[in-house]
Amino acid sequence: MENFGEILHNNLKKYFGFDSFKGNQEEIISNVLRGNDSFVLMPTGGGKSLCYQLPALIKEGTAIVISPLIALMKNQVDAMRSFSLDDGVAHFLNSSLTKNAIAKVKKDVLDQRTRLLYVAPESLTKEENIEFLQQVKISFYAIDEAHCISEWGHDFRPEYRRIRPIINKIGNAPIIALTATATPKVQHDIQKNLDMLGANVYKSSFRRHNLYYEIRPKIHATKEIIKFILANPGKSGIIYCLSRKKVEQLAETLKVNGIKSLPYHAGMDAVTRSNNQDMFLMEEADVIVATIAFGMGIDKPDVRFVIHYDIPKSLEGYYQETGRAGRDGGEGKCIAFYSYKDIQKLEKFMQGKPVAEQEIGRQLLLETVAYAESAVCRPKLLLNYFGELMEEGCDNCDNCLHPKEKFEGKSYLLLSLKAILGVKEKFKSEHTANILAGVPTSAVKTYKHHHSEFFGAGKEKDVKFWNAVLRQALVAGLITKDIENYGLLKLTEAGHNFIEKPFSIMLTQDHDFDIAPEEGVASGGGGTGAVDDELLHILKDLRKKMAKKLSLPPFVIFQDPSLEDMAIQYPVKLEELQNIVGVGTGKAKKYGKEFVEVIKEYVEDKDIIRPQDMVVKSVVNKSGVKVYIIQSIDRKLPLDDIADAKNLELMDLIEEIEAIVSSGTKLNIDYYLNEIMDDEKLEEIYEYYREAETESIEAALAELGEEYFSEEEIRLVRIKFFSELAN
Repeated sequence: MENFGEILHNNLKKYFGFDSFKGNQEEIISNVLRGNDSFVLMPTGGGKSLCYQLPALIKEGTAIVISPLIALMKNQVDAMRSFSLDDGVAHFLNSSLTKNAIAKVKKDVLDQRTRLLYVAPESLTKEENIEFLQQVKISFYAIDEAHCISEWGHDFRPEYRRIRPIINKIGNAPIIALTATATPKVQHDIQKNLDMLGANVYKSSFRRHNLYYEIRPKIHATKEIIKFILANPGKSGIIYCLSRKKVEQLAETLKVNGIKSLPYHAGMDAVTRSNNQDMFLMEEADVIVATIAFGMGIDKPDVRFVIHYDIPKSLEGYYQETGRAGRDGGEGKCIAFYSYKDIQKLEKFMQGKPVAEQEIGRQLLLETVAYAESAVCRPKLLLNYFGELMEEGCDNCDNCLHPKEKFEGKSYLLLSLKAILGVKEKFKSEHTANILAGVPTSAVKTYKHHHSEFFGAGKEKDVKFWNAVLRQALVAGLITKDIENYGLLKLTEAGHNFIEKPFSIMLTQDHDFDIAPEEGVASGGGGTGAVDDELLHILKDLRKKMAKKLSLPPFVIFQDPSLEDMAIQYPVKLEELQNIVGVGTGKAKKYGKEFVEVIKEYVEDKDIIRPQDMVVKSVVNKSGVKVYIIQSIDRKLPLDDIADAKNLELMDLIEEIEAIVSSGTKLNIDYYLNEIMDDEKLEEIYEYYREAETESIEAALAELGEEYFSEEEIRLVRIKFFSELAN
């Protein structure tokens, strides 16, 4: 084709009004027009759809676009029709169409008016559609969101794996597969499944310079989110939660606090869901709180922040979701709240799934943990995960802006590499870390690795430390993960060279989020890092003095999170003190007077401007549950019955009771304790807490013995203890 470039540029201007192509769009389109298979890996916002839309308008015949979402197809068809005078230029074929509409689509296609036909994979497998498509001259097949093919992708759909046999049935034509996220493993999987290992591969860089990445410990996450949004008024944002229930709760809480927010999840009726999406796009709402059902194909260029209330199940999902921020090249803040408890919850959800699926899910979760806890530049880690190397730090993530201490890693790396060779490069990070730290897990014993020379060779450090070293060896390119058997560690050429001639490499210490528990009663650590350390010190001294005077353990008066919150919020009146985490009316009245006086004096002395967004209003319904619990306990109802009535697990109910008691309300659960425990046991736990230095359950279990006491028993007696002594 002569003047290929000229023809492409003329058509680009004619149909889409652009003067020039982005990135490697031109090469990709030329490859499609030449009839070759193409694999396109292009991050969100890079202009993927143009790579099949333009060649479809130029090439003779109809291009079949296989896409997973009905809403997405409709958006794209509307967009294509806006470029053409003929509405028949683009159509979709899916379950949402009536019989008449389907007949109209088929007529336009057979009359050769239609250049793009969008089809859902489920519709593609229907016999009548296969027979219809056999009569059509097909220019090429475009497979959008191709990561859906791979079980290792974040959005696996079994029907996607049947695409190749159906293409063979309908009739062969070139294929272009497109995705915004694929690790080398997923890419290989897609190409293999589509029988296109010989395709020309086009990869765009995953680097998005305008995105800021940060991980925060999940403490008072709701409060932090409200503060963040109020500090960024009028900006558009998306907040992702894993459960529909959390989406509803959080959207409601934001609304009560004066933020224009709406929920979005698959359990809502289609009309409401679609309206909420439109209101967000039309800027009638600033924030959408959503499950991952939201966002595919959302073309809103000015999303200024993406917050993950819950850490996602995979880094691919995380990258795709954060990629919805700052698509116009402007500011984009990506903040995720992380607590290892959430990872354990996700692992629990996987139980009951097929073993292979659990194994994959677990591997993907481990990658997420590694990313969250790492102190290495975050874009560097993400790019490495997608098979791309980035030399220097980004200077635009929490780890680059607040670097952690570095230490000489030469000897640790050397030992790690030798251990990987010692187990014949047939094991994953976790297993290798267990060997080095000398942890005899069942897998280590099964493979007799507790007899290996490397078992315990690094026992002065723990498993977490060795996992961090292995992760940084990956980023440094000394090892790689096998593609066929994903996760098995292999040495690269650079790794072998390092063993021959070791050189100095500085490593960073991981973040330790284990000390950061979730929101709720018995937790240590608080706030946002904006804690006023000097004031905290003064408050701890005051608490110590009072504890001595009243001969009580200090945590009975106020727990650490309460003091930390005071050192962030500076309450100077008793009413304000009631809004501090874990305080409430009872506690404020009983112990608060001295504390607010000390804080008031401190604030005046230091001329401190206090945060005015201190009172986070809670949703009424929530307090309805609390009222019900208090009334039911007054009526001496068994806790199991109260839990059933409110559709709660017993542990969830215990958490609710802990929150009520820690806020200063007296509850008498003796009637229930006497039924489930003997006096001796009860007395032993109660006495333990009289002497204890911390309210921690783990410490109590360790001291009292897990074989004799359950977590449930300890938590219930601790409630009695707090209720009687603290309130």
